[in-house]
Amino acid sequence: MNRRDAMNRVAMMIGAAISSPTLMAMEKMGNVKSNFSGNFVLTAAQRSIVAEVAEHIIPKTSTPGAKDVGVPAFIELMLKDCYYPLEHTSFLAGVNKLADLNFLSKGSADQVGILKKMEADTIEEMKARNVKQVKVGDNVDQEAMEKAAKGVPFWRLMKELTLLGYFTSEDGVTKSFVYEPIPGKFMATKLKPGQKAFAYL
Repeated sequence: MNRRDAMNRVAMMIGAAISSPTLMAMEKMGNVKSNFSGNFVLTAAQRSIVAEVAEHIIPKTSTPGAKDVGVPAFIELMLKDCYYPLEHTSFLAGVNKLADLNFLSKGSADQVGILKKMEADTIEEMKARNVKQVKVGDNVDQEAMEKAAKGVPFWRLMKELTLLGYFTSEDGVTKSFVYEPIPGKFMATKLKPGQKAFAYL
């Protein structure tokens, strides 16, 4: 299965819309003749912030966290190889905002509070740009982004890429679900309390 198919399945699984820049990035994965400059680079401090935010989105519990499966490096690679400068700018603006708030020096509860505020601000920003949450494959949000000459906000990119990186990693799939590489017939299954969902990939 290619990563675009995986992306569509992740979107269906989490019940969320995926921004068009992320979908276009999926189309560019593996394109040897990429036109991207590859100038996007994070500093060590910025990488630490990205890693901490990713871990808050998918923390380590009985299953691996975002850091465990290499999500922070995946995010940086995707942005570098598959996204345009508008998203580079918006992503770095979000990281730098967290740096200005001394995000890494805060306690866990304060960090969560900062991220919740950032999420609320992002929702309002998207509304102000008149960007609709659309289904996978639509391009309404991309057209609005281009019209506003602004990239997708940091928080939305961060959540999308964290989920994508996690649920397309081997450990993310095999340890978060009951992995059935060769399943039997497809049929409705009633899960017991606490039982993991099945993943047929």
